[in-house]
Amino acid sequence: MTLLAFTGNRFLADETLRDTLAARGLNARDLPRLAGEDVTPDTLRPHLSPGLFGDGGLIVDFEGVKPDKALLELLASAAVTVAVLDESPPATRVKLYEARGQIVASPAPSRPGDVTGWVVQRCKKQKLNLDRDASAYLAEVFGADLAGIAGELNKLALLDGPFTRDAVRRVVGREPPGDSFAMLGAATAGRPGEAITQLRRLLASGEDPFKMMGAVVWQYSLVARCVALQQQDGRVTEAVAAQKLGVKPYPAKKALEVSRRLNEARIRTHLERILAADLAMKRGLDPNVALERLIVQLSV
Repeated sequence: MTLLAFTGNRFLADETLRDTLAARGLNARDLPRLAGEDVTPDTLRPHLSPGLFGDGGLIVDFEGVKPDKALLELLASAAVTVAVLDESPPATRVKLYEARGQIVASPAPSRPGDVTGWVVQRCKKQKLNLDRDASAYLAEVFGADLAGIAGELNKLALLDGPFTRDAVRRVVGREPPGDSFAMLGAATAGRPGEAITQLRRLLASGEDPFKMMGAVVWQYSLVARCVALQQQDGRVTEAVAAQKLGVKPYPAKKALEVSRRLNEARIRTHLERILAADLAMKRGLDPNVALERLIVQLSV
């Protein structure tokens, strides 16, 4: 009858699947749901014909499954509504879905600002009185884990608001992970306390100090190149920086933000300090101590 393919972020796709089926008069909880090794023609066939009371339905989860053409054709020719969860289908499956059914995409927000916007909209939908700063805190803590954020919002719905950032932090009980670009940005802005806080969060979350030093070297190489670009071309946009540096827009944006506080003399001094800290770590100095000392040096 109908083949519906739900693609994109798994959590959002599953929610959209339930809402779409409900709009068609079908309760997802009442439908058979097959996944993994159960997704075979033999197990599917008994569910692909309508029951005594009209249209039935079936949910098929393709996670970890590689359906062949025959299985896809079987689902597409079903006499009932078939809802397929397929996060990232290859082009061949996309073509079949478009030709024989309908694709319902659920792209996920990825950048912190986009996740914050998603939290704000979800709060409006649930009539939760979270201010934007509290929404940003959830985005910082959970990142792209939308299911984790939704779980916390469900907890908050049982409590009395309004919810400020501090109130939500007390309920969630987690600190945001450190951000290496935020650490460098705070350091170059002369805020060593904030920079050290970011560093300690990164270390507390299990980041390897030697890998962190590698990240600092890479990020500062971008910053240095951004300083050079701005000296050569004047004010540089994020898009131009990303193209010339050969990186994605987000690191280009962050590198530009840091570079605007620096000039050639300061960036040379910072690079020398980074080199000295890198050598000190490789010669046996406690890596955490070396990193903290470096961050303080970058702040002055």
